[in-house]
Amino acid sequence: QLQLAESGGGLVQPGESLRLSCIPSEVTLNYRAIGWFRQAPGKEREAVACISSSGEITYYADSVKGRFTISRDTIKNTVWLQLNSLEPEDTAVYYCAAQYLYCSAYRDSYDFWGQGTRVTVSS
Repeated sequence: QLQLAESGGGLVQPGESLRLSCIPSEVTLNYRAIGWFRQAPGKEREAVACISSSGEITYYADSVKGRFTISRDTIKNTVWLQLNSLEPEDTAVYYCAAQYLYCSAYRDSYDFWGQGTRVTVSS
């Protein structure tokens, strides 16, 4: 059973940056596409970014294009989400999720989820 753990969230001011990490317990992330989703209070969980198992294909929601960057390191068995130029609207709990090989923006496509890390952007 693949278990994922997110870290790196916190409280920052608008314009600042954070780097979120998604690390599996015991099991390799090889052959897994990793998606990042977020859920703000009172809102549906939405796709933010995804990276394919090969790392060659990435997806970004329009709201984060140019500000967020997803990357992965197969040796470190880690996926990162770099969050730059953060805005109050980015405040949410961020989740990473895994599915076989290819990216999807649909949360139901993902088999495994982490517990989330909270990002708060406030002045």
